[in-house]
Amino acid sequence: MADKKRPRRTRERILETALALFNLHGEPSVTTAHIADEMNISPGNLYYHFRNKDEIIGELYAAYEAGVAPLFAAPPDRAPGVEDLWLLLHLLFERMWTYRFLFRDLDELTSRNRRLSSRFADLVRRGESTVIELCGGMVAAGTMRATSREIAALARNVALVSTYWLSFQRLEAPASVEAQSARLDHAAYQVMALVAPFMVGEARTLIDRLGGEYLQRG
Repeated sequence: MADKKRPRRTRERILETALALFNLHGEPSVTTAHIADEMNISPGNLYYHFRNKDEIIGELYAAYEAGVAPLFAAPPDRAPGVEDLWLLLHLLFERMWTYRFLFRDLDELTSRNRRLSSRFADLVRRGESTVIELCGGMVAAGTMRATSREIAALARNVALVSTYWLSFQRLEAPASVEAQSARLDHAAYQVMALVAPFMVGEARTLIDRLGGEYLQRG
């Protein structure tokens, strides 16, 4: 007889429900009462697990961070290639989409929660450092031509575009959530377009080919 699937605990259900509501309506528009009502539980039951909405947000951010942090690493046993940066961006945007409320309401969330602001800023810096490390490895391998100053500026621009892409995308196509999800490949290509002018040889050709494939899907 197959084992029965373990029932989700109330705490897990609160996080899942909050994430869905935050993503759909925006965090500022959702209260703990809305979350409890959606779950058909009492507010007191919710407060037994989380004292306030910021605690829910903090745990959701921790889950996002745990999913993203492992991506920020260069290959340990070989020279990095443009495919590594492309894969990093693709996986990063997938995780960002799952927790898109963080980016939809980033200024609101970080302005009122100093701890969240500090952790988010640190994660962005780790992302920048990874881009710098990947680019430095590609320069050493001869597939990229850029100075240290250019790489630092490039990494900052990659972080900037990546962080605010979902907000820009909502302005461009606000009506359809499905359409926004489908354009995540475009986001990866848009960031790679910042890198492309510095790539040489087959690496530049690969960016052009991958970009063409993604754009054709859109």
